[in-house]
Order: sequence, then structure tokens, then C-alpha cells
Amino acid sequence: MNFIEQIVEKDLAEGKNDGRLQTRFPPEPNGYLHIGHAKAICMDFGIASQYGGTCNLRFDDTNPLKEDMEYMDSIKQDIQWLGFQWANEYYASDYFPQLWEFAVRLIKEGRAYVDEQSSEDIAQQKGTPTQPGTESPYRNRPIEESLKLFEQMNSGEIEEGKMVLRAKIDMANPNMHFRDPIIYRVINHPHPRTGTKWKAYPMYDFAHGQSDFFEGVTHSLCTLEFVPHRPLYDLFIDWLKENQDLGDHRPRQYEFNKLNLNYVLLSKRNLLLMVNEGLVDGWDDPRMPTLCGFRRRGYSPEGIRRFVDKIGYTTFDALNDFALLESAVREDLNDRALRVSAVLRPVKLTITNYPEDKVEVMEAVNNPEHPEQGTHPIEFSRHLWIEQDDFMEDAPKKYFRLTPGQEVRLKNAYIIKCEGCVKDSEGNVAEILCTYDPESRSGMPGANRKVKGTIHWLSQAHCLEAEVRLYERLWKVENPRDELSRIREEQQCDTLSAMHQMLNPNSLEVLPKCYVEKHLLECHEAKYLQFQRIGYFTFDTSSTPQHLVFNRTVGLKDSFKK
Repeated sequence: MNFIEQIVEKDLAEGKNDGRLQTRFPPEPNGYLHIGHAKAICMDFGIASQYGGTCNLRFDDTNPLKEDMEYMDSIKQDIQWLGFQWANEYYASDYFPQLWEFAVRLIKEGRAYVDEQSSEDIAQQKGTPTQPGTESPYRNRPIEESLKLFEQMNSGEIEEGKMVLRAKIDMANPNMHFRDPIIYRVINHPHPRTGTKWKAYPMYDFAHGQSDFFEGVTHSLCTLEFVPHRPLYDLFIDWLKENQDLGDHRPRQYEFNKLNLNYVLLSKRNLLLMVNEGLVDGWDDPRMPTLCGFRRRGYSPEGIRRFVDKIGYTTFDALNDFALLESAVREDLNDRALRVSAVLRPVKLTITNYPEDKVEVMEAVNNPEHPEQGTHPIEFSRHLWIEQDDFMEDAPKKYFRLTPGQEVRLKNAYIIKCEGCVKDSEGNVAEILCTYDPESRSGMPGANRKVKGTIHWLSQAHCLEAEVRLYERLWKVENPRDELSRIREEQQCDTLSAMHQMLNPNSLEVLPKCYVEKHLLECHEAKYLQFQRIGYFTFDTSSTPQHLVFNRTVGLKDSFKK
């Protein structure tokens, strides 16, 4: 049981909020969700489901410069793909009228004022955590003047950056967020939902707590960077319902650690830059840490949820190993993936004593973890494809695949013995020559004869050509976020230039001429595949029956170390 669960159980037992539990997932629709959001989604929706509560989806759409309906649609799709469904769909913009009225009330009560200083001057006057700030020269301007200017901020008369509305709190407070925070600013840009109705927009800290209160949220769950924001969250709710004894009937904010992964950059701002500059093939590039990128790469939602369960929730940040995510996905895919044969780097193999025109149909198991899923046919013939790595002319002692004079088993078929190879004019192996034991077919009495190696294969006349994309980590440094800051500071360069220095040049390898079982045409909708002895794969979104394209999800080998 994590500490959030303990808090929820205690609150329910004590009857707080009349025994209700209500959470919300409040993304800003300024980009696609990434793996870090998956942890928050699992917490917000999971805790509500576990204790019979309600979780709503609320878009924090208070900055029309960065927000788009495309992002809203993708967020909803990602949440549902992860396996969750919201009870109600809300928007911070739903509350713009109430928030405006609240701001006007604060001005009338002498708790807010319009400031005409530049953002640089305001930041400088805030002071430091150990030194108090200095008051704005506009802090004590007449209430009627601030009311008039606030109306002008929303009329379109005021340019962006010329005026802001600030809450009048305490310029000497040790919590920097209490030093007259900005609660409204001017943005002269159409809003995706409200159009041009508003020109003055509330800041996150002003909109968030009130939105929670309007909706009846009981437990406002967020990440650790919001710990210093919590007193302001509580103060604005106190001001909103002043002279009313809320008691336990109010939202409470609780913070847990973010999800951080090595070799991953999660900032939506940086992800957007990568997309816009063509460093990746869109938000759903399989190298991206976005949920749609993981989906395209072949990750299962169950695998991602398994990973979130493994890392847990605490009150301190840590850098998690990406290999742990791969391990969780691999465990899940082992249970659900369809097994098929594929040859990625093909070389010809001819069984010289097998009849030229003979074709046998072998039975391949669909999933050994679930025998009830049965088998599918795979043709066997004299001319096969095998992997180049499964043959070595001069092999070391413990090489148990094909080498002259050595036997191996062809999976689901016969034992063969390597007799030699044929090379092309450049000295490359063009064809491997073998003989087979007719009594060694899988299931026959002679099949019990032991050999040390088993390799996979495809009949040349009974397989399909395909393109296969092998993905590796996008960054060649373990902590891209810190390294990005270091390079920018040391070299005085922009973010894009720093990114180019960190990118892994081998993050994508395209194999244009691979071979796969023709059975895959019959299961083109299969989400999860295991190419036997190679790894887990999935159909790419661009794949068609005429041009099959597969993405490698993760290798078979578990590289995670405890």
C-alpha cells in the first residue's frame, strides 16, 4: 500500500467529504501525453476505481497560445488506450465566468491589483528565498482604477505583456509563490473552445484549486514540484469561500514523485521542438516517449501499467532505469504475443537431399503460454531462408548453430547437417548446403535425438517480403535533461544545437528486405508478435498487405539488473 492509498483509506474511515472520493486528471492540451503522464493517469484513475470513487478528465486550457483540439483528442485516446474511462469531461474554460467574478471580488476587497510593470521588473522585485521582495509601485493603486484596467485587459485594448492582475498577499513571505503572484494575464489569441470571448486568462495557480472546488474534487493528486504551490492552492480556496466553514468539505492537494527515466527526455516543450524540427517522425515516432509513440512501437497498456506498479509512488524523486520499463513490457508480451518466424538478415539454405518439388506443412504453436490458442501451418521445402548469424564457416568451440560438419534442429521440422557453403565473387556466403535426417521430423520417434542448437527458418517459396525497423534509444546520454542544460550553458548555444550533439545516430535501422511467414496476412490486426529467437514486434501504422512494415518493440533478452 502506498502513502496515497493510506491517506485515502484514513479519510474515508473518518468520513471526510461525506465519505466521497473524487479525483481528476488535469492535463494541459499543449502536446501529446508521454510516459510520465501514464504514472499520473494510473494514480488518478486507479485510486478512484480501487476505492469506489469518481475520476474526471479536466483540460487545463488556460493558455490558448499553446493549446489545440488535436491535443485534446489525442489525450482522450491515450487515456482510453491505457484502460481508463473518465466519469465526466470538464475544461478549465468552463469556469472562466466564475473565475472572473472571483478576481473582480478580490480587487474590490483590496486583495488584487493591476500591475503595469514588465515581467522582468516583476521578477526582479520578487527577491530571493532568503531576501524579501519589494512592493510594486502599483500595489496600492485605487480599487476603481484596477477594476477599470482589469476590464480593459479583457476588451482587447491592452497589448500582451502590458498589464497583469496580481493577488496582494505578502512580499516578504518565505514562500516565493506568496509574493503577490500573477493571477491574470492578457493573451490576444483565439481560444480553441471560447473563441475571442476572452482576452484575459487566469494563471494555473489561480484556476486550478478553484476548478477542483467547483467540481467537488476531494483529493487533488499531483507531482512533487507543486509542494510549494499547496499553501497558495489552499489560500485561494479559503478566499473563494470566505466566511463559510468548509470543514472537511474541500479539496486537499497531495504530491507524489514524478516518473523520470534514463535516456529519455520528457519535457513537452522539447518534444514539440523535436517534432517541429524533424528530428523525429512526428509525435508517434516509436523512439518518442509519448504514449502514442509507445503504442506504435508495440508496447501494451498492460505492460506500461505493470511498470508503474513496479516503480511505485513515493515523496522523493528518482531516476528509473529504462530497462525496467522494457522488462515490464517484455513480461506482458510474453503472455500475449503471437509466435511467428521471421528472417531479418537472410541467407539461402538448400537441403540437398530433400526432394525438389516436395512441400510439407508443419504446425507452429501460436503461443506456448496458452496452448488453447492452438497452432498455425507453416510450409517446409528444399530451399529455405535462415539468419546470417546462424551460420559461421570457422566457428568457435561453443558455437552451436550451423557450421560445417555440425547438426542443428530446424524448429518444428528436421535435424540438418551442414555440408559447406557457396560464396559469391566477393567472398561472401551466398548459399549454405545441408543434408537432412528424414526420420528426425518433430513428433517422429527419431526426433528424440539430441542436438545442441535449434534455429528458425522460412521456405523461400512460401513467405512474404517485409520491411523491419529496429529502434534503439534516441539519446546517447543517460540524463538528457541535465546534459541539455550543461551543453547550452557551456557552449552558449540554443536547445536545437545541443540536441544534435546528444542524438544517437543509430536510433533507427531499417532493414528493407526481410522475410516473414505468410500467416501474418491472415492476422494483420494482431497487435503483438514475437519473431522467434529475435524479439517482440508489431505492425507499423503504415503497414499494408502489399507492403508489410514491422517495428521492433523490445528484444527477447532482459537486460534489467536488480
